[in-house]
Amino acid sequence: MSYFRHHVFFCCNQRGEGETCCNGAGATAAQTYARERVAELGLKGRGKVRINKSGCLDRCDDGPVLVVYPEGVWYSYVDHEDIEEIIQEHLRNGRIVERLRI
Repeated sequence: MSYFRHHVFFCCNQRGEGETCCNGAGATAAQTYARERVAELGLKGRGKVRINKSGCLDRCDDGPVLVVYPEGVWYSYVDHEDIEEIIQEHLRNGRIVERLRI
């Protein structure tokens, strides 16, 4: 068994001014929200969920993006409501959120 049931990486890369990047679309705030919510829900820790920042994941045109392992499911999101849906459906209940999947 993996150390974490789900390991989530948020692309938080910041490119130069005028260049498309996940952090320019609020990725750091989304990652912070996810990390705090996972902790509040008791989903954080060994055998549960880990929320991490990542450098560039090379999907800036789809961004902002995150990827959930071990499934390798990629998501794009707009706001905290989308992040909450990923937390509740995928991380908590094991159901992929197809409307956000890329």
